[in-house]
Amino acid sequence: MASAFPLQPSVDYTPRDRTEIVIGSDEHSPVLQALSSDTAQELLDVLSDGPRTASTIADAVDTSIQNAQYHLDRLAEAGLIETVDTWYSSKGREMTVYGLAAEEFVIQFSANRHHSSRDIHDALEDE
Repeated sequence: MASAFPLQPSVDYTPRDRTEIVIGSDEHSPVLQALSSDTAQELLDVLSDGPRTASTIADAVDTSIQNAQYHLDRLAEAGLIETVDTWYSSKGREMTVYGLAAEEFVIQFSANRHHSSRDIHDALEDE
């Protein structure tokens, strides 16, 4: 019997080209905290191949759905991934589809915020 719900339609989603993340010296960074986990890094690697649901991501990295969801929530709070669509299971349950927020993340620390990448490159060559 055919389902009335689309199970896994294609997702028309393209992440931004680049996102710059500035880390302040006086605060803990949710970005660095989210990236400190090997599991979170594996999840990002899976998402680099395209949007996925939490269950397909969990299967790809051989972890529980609960563990994957915990890290996905942290990555979303840090702005590294975002919800890009909703799919439906064969039982009609909504499944969030996650994708990378950007193709490239550039992390700068606040001390370097006022220097261009050319200034930093030149300073490194002078050493």
